[in-house]
Amino acid sequence: MTRIDSHQHFWRYRPETHGWIDDTMAVLKRDFLPEDLAAPLAASGFSGCVAVQAAQTLDETRFLLSLADRHPFIRGVVGWVDLVSADLPGQLADFSRHPRFKGVRHIAQSEPDDRFLLREDVLRGIAALEAHALAYDILVYPRQLPAAIGLAARLPGQRFVLDHLAKPEIRAGRLSPWDERIRELARAPNVLCKVSGLVTEADWGGWKPADFRPYLDVVFEAFGPERLMIGSDWPVCRLAGDYPAVTGIVEEYLAGRPAGEREAVLGGNAARFYRLEDAA
Repeated sequence: MTRIDSHQHFWRYRPETHGWIDDTMAVLKRDFLPEDLAAPLAASGFSGCVAVQAAQTLDETRFLLSLADRHPFIRGVVGWVDLVSADLPGQLADFSRHPRFKGVRHIAQSEPDDRFLLREDVLRGIAALEAHALAYDILVYPRQLPAAIGLAARLPGQRFVLDHLAKPEIRAGRLSPWDERIRELARAPNVLCKVSGLVTEADWGGWKPADFRPYLDVVFEAFGPERLMIGSDWPVCRLAGDYPAVTGIVEEYLAGRPAGEREAVLGGNAARFYRLEDAA
């Protein structure tokens, strides 16, 4: 079985670039590069990963693609482009020449407008991805899920994946209205979901695997194992757990399920969704 970590990050830490890393996240205030991930990735049985943008610059995308050139285990890159720029066609054409450029993400969770994803200029930008066979990662909070639902409906030919289950309020033990909105989003056949980012939404120092089961139950029911993919969210996950502990939450949940379901969630779905077999 080929295991793929569908969601992790690399960066050279700079306070001006990574302002979201505040003093409560001091453990993240350093460089995190492929050399740091290679050992825990392999030790947990993963043969590859998808590197996802953490800064909203074109240089960030170039940086991640340069790492992929040097480290074959980086099977794909989800970068950033300026979705509302007049130069978007040029940006997409340029980056799409790289065989490991597989998708785009914008940090919509940080936008003050909860309906950012439904702005006409943003919709036009995301619609341009389909011609380049690029996926789009949806990063939102639960309150922004209605916009994600609308986005998937407006662009039925575009492949989407929801990051981090839309960050449910695990620490508070709250399910509604997140669960209803997740089920509605899952009705769109062009949307998958990453089982990632769980521990950072829980009590960082006191979570237990059982804390996540109600949320995992919802997404496994809503999307089914054929539309879910494991992601570590390394190194952000280090705020609340090491690599094997974090990926182990999903592996433990999958224990006892049919082998085909385990293979799909732990790597097969990510490989198909991001078309990683096309990467040279």
